[in-house]
Amino acid sequence: MDLAEAFRNYEDKIVDQWVDYTLSSYKSSTFFKKGPDKFSNPVGGNTRESLGQLYKLLTKNADPKEFVAPLDQIMRIRSIQEFTASEAVAPIHAVKHITRDVLAKDSERKQFIADLYDFEFAVDLAVLAAFDLYSQCRERLYKVRIKEIKTGTIILTDSKCPSNLLDKDKVDPVGFPT
Repeated sequence: MDLAEAFRNYEDKIVDQWVDYTLSSYKSSTFFKKGPDKFSNPVGGNTRESLGQLYKLLTKNADPKEFVAPLDQIMRIRSIQEFTASEAVAPIHAVKHITRDVLAKDSERKQFIADLYDFEFAVDLAVLAAFDLYSQCRERLYKVRIKEIKTGTIILTDSKCPSNLLDKDKVDPVGFPT
């Protein structure tokens, strides 16, 4: 048995713990942990899918550029939540510790812990990529907010319904388009 086989044998267990850890960081974690369906539970479903894809890439020593797609899916969600940058990225790093714990509990595979250098280095690269993606998402979010403020399209609590603004033919009683 080698490390690659250990990764395959424990993939479901490691990914499940990783997803559980990640979803525990949300305020509504019990809801997000309930269903894996991406449509009824987009945060939980997308997190499960992305971390599963990322785990496979990390364990096969993939090119770090391949980490971008699954990380982007996670960071887009986490960037609009009330997370600091470190809180948003921390769950990506957690897979190192989860993998060590899972392997340490198996007496036959304990010796592979010393061979995790490449895997852990790949995780570190994924964490850095996640931080970059988080920063880019936050920057885009703030640019949109600034544009809304500059153009006056920001919707305040006493403004009209946003969907009403889509109908350009309507005119309010004063004569301004709504």
